[in-house]
Amino acid sequence: MDYRQAVDRWLKFQDLDRDLRRELEEITDEKELEDRFYTSLTFGTAGMRGIIGAGTNRMNRYTVRKATQGLARFILNQGEEAKKKGVVIAYDCRHQSPEFAREAGLVLAQNGIKAYVFAELRPTPELSFAVRHLGTAAGIMITASHNPPEYNGYKVYGSDGAQIATDLANAVLEEIGRVPDELTVPIMPLEEARAAGLFEVIGEEIDDAYQERLRSLAMQPVQNNRDLKIVYTPLHGTGNKPVRRILRDLGFGQVQVVEQQEKPDPDFSTVRSPNPEEHEAFAQAIEIAERTGADIIMGTDPDADRVGVVARDETGKFSVLTGNQLGALLLDYLLARRKERGNLPENGVMIKTIVTSELGAKIAARYGVETINTLTGFKFIADRIKQYAESGEKTFLFGYEESYGYLIGDFCRDKDAVQACMVAAEMAAYYKRQGLTLYQALRRLFDRYGTHQEELVSLTLKGVDGIKRMRAIMERLRRFPLREAGGITVREQKDYSRGIEGLPKADVLKYLFEDGSWFAIRPSGTEPKIKFYFASVGENGEEARTRLENLKRDVMKIVQSEEIA
Repeated sequence: MDYRQAVDRWLKFQDLDRDLRRELEEITDEKELEDRFYTSLTFGTAGMRGIIGAGTNRMNRYTVRKATQGLARFILNQGEEAKKKGVVIAYDCRHQSPEFAREAGLVLAQNGIKAYVFAELRPTPELSFAVRHLGTAAGIMITASHNPPEYNGYKVYGSDGAQIATDLANAVLEEIGRVPDELTVPIMPLEEARAAGLFEVIGEEIDDAYQERLRSLAMQPVQNNRDLKIVYTPLHGTGNKPVRRILRDLGFGQVQVVEQQEKPDPDFSTVRSPNPEEHEAFAQAIEIAERTGADIIMGTDPDADRVGVVARDETGKFSVLTGNQLGALLLDYLLARRKERGNLPENGVMIKTIVTSELGAKIAARYGVETINTLTGFKFIADRIKQYAESGEKTFLFGYEESYGYLIGDFCRDKDAVQACMVAAEMAAYYKRQGLTLYQALRRLFDRYGTHQEELVSLTLKGVDGIKRMRAIMERLRRFPLREAGGITVREQKDYSRGIEGLPKADVLKYLFEDGSWFAIRPSGTEPKIKFYFASVGENGEEARTRLENLKRDVMKIVQSEEIA
């Protein structure tokens, strides 16, 4: 359908939400209208995500209803047993998150599917846990993770507690595509749904069960944690209560929370971006840590599935660890403690994404642990966990991605910042007892495996023109493969759109160089961005940084050239 027809269809709908109608009627820019209606929001690597507002390409009650109706039809197709299991729904602190959660629950109720809806905001990993704990057919998380305040999103989880992987996502998308009109999806009135037992509010009992499983991950006595001084910020999101609770239960008695960022705030008013990948997000926490003599700083994103850690570097200044660096430290700590305890399995496996540092693979190999690579998106890591849990072929030990996502205990099947905060704090306490900071522990890893440097460069390309530009960049690199960059010869080009290495097809290119450097490029599945991942390794920091800068310079020069229309 032409975008103009879609605009007219909305404006002619008599029962259109009044706020959305007003918003739509005030738009005079034709390009703006086109962007809102030229397509419908679709599922990427992390579900459906978009700017809140009027339009088929926006997050609003109608796009939420349409997605939920598609999910309901998918569940009903699985038979009566799946229908009886119901669906868990959780939401974060964002604008309209509670409303979107309620809309989803009432669509399910209208289809005779019970909705278990959290009473208030909860982290994404707890939603994943709740699906498994309650044995539901699916889960829905209303969140846009670390995106700017104008965004919200909708993630679908399967019965295993993982975000639906490619095959399931396609099946759900097919059902969503069969919903003829997002404006006319029926919902059951709330009181009627409650009376019929199709809308149940849940909360504390799930919290308690989740925290009990978290405590099972502890690897050292509680008394070993008492001396560590922590500054923690939930960045206005969902992590505040669950993170503080598990830290308290494990004996971390010196935890100071950044007061201005403690309470939920959909505008994330104290930060430019509520993303622990953005170093500016830690400005207030660092100021407090300097003043109080803290050992480490931890910050979780709005839905508490990602965490960033800040520690004192060689100069004594607080510096943010990259996602790759924290992942390597966590992996080494977990495997070393398991080896000490004598419970490191022979069939152990570590799972990471194809754009995550190779340092983790080197660490795993030293402990006799196999490394498995997946496509970007934690759902692919979770899919492998499910395969190994069902077959017994391998034992999952750790999963991570460079974008600050980690999983230790597979009672969740998505990245879990609450778990990661707990283990990172325990790890910092362990090294402090040895007289080491986390940066000194990282230096030990570099001394053993080589100094690894990584950097992510994102280009934001919005709208129809942005999509065309991203396609042109990928096409240029496929038609004219690089032979060298940064003065180093290309050893291999990997095009994942061909379905290589046993992975699903994906719009990703990766170049491997003779000196161990590499870079990868992929359009984001959830944001109007194209992402470039650069990595190098050297005998010392200066050599690794020089190689990285040279590689980045040459690649970005090609990408930003005028010949790519």
